[in-house]
Amino acid sequence: MDIQEQIKDIKTQLRLFMNGAVSQSMREKGLVYKLNFGVELPRIKEIASSYEKNHALAQALWKEDIRECKILAGLLQPIDTFYPEIADIWVEDIRNVEIAEITCMNLFQHLPYAAAKSFQWIADEREYMQVCGFLTIARLLTKKGDMSERVSEEFLDQAICAFLSGSYHVRSAVMTAISRYMQHSEEYAFCVCRKVEEMENSSRDNEVLLYNKVKELIQD
Repeated sequence: MDIQEQIKDIKTQLRLFMNGAVSQSMREKGLVYKLNFGVELPRIKEIASSYEKNHALAQALWKEDIRECKILAGLLQPIDTFYPEIADIWVEDIRNVEIAEITCMNLFQHLPYAAAKSFQWIADEREYMQVCGFLTIARLLTKKGDMSERVSEEFLDQAICAFLSGSYHVRSAVMTAISRYMQHSEEYAFCVCRKVEEMENSSRDNEVLLYNKVKELIQD
């Protein structure tokens, strides 16, 4: 089958497993797509398993403004042909946190340039650039854990700045990354505490919120 025939076949399978209740629930939670079949993730992975990883197919699927096609794109995209400039194009196209989380999990964290690219993304002011950057860093911290002193300092400065000025989804991604960072070692946890200790009695609500979230992580 050529690419268009494969996409047609994939859409046929998605329609067979569509779930209107799941799709409606997502809309109510703010996950809006042009088209959402409501197919659950295990079923999407099952569909992906019947295809070989293919750059052209993945790129074509990503261009479809369909939830399940974008998830399949991340599952079917080969690492070796996913160049940094393509990663930027994909991230610029992400419009909700579900696709950000799933694509970071299935693709972005595995890229050989993931660390450098994620720091580039967190320095960007666009919401989902930052979300993808922090979620990718969180996954890299889970796998590798340590950072050099300079990189660690940059990460914490960017994370705190993004939390204090960012949207709800940015703050959530920041806290996911900070949590993974603190879990690595007592030294890392101490560095975070030192950064936020003076925010306890701040007049700025977001600073107090950050202090309390870090405090919760310490207590957990």
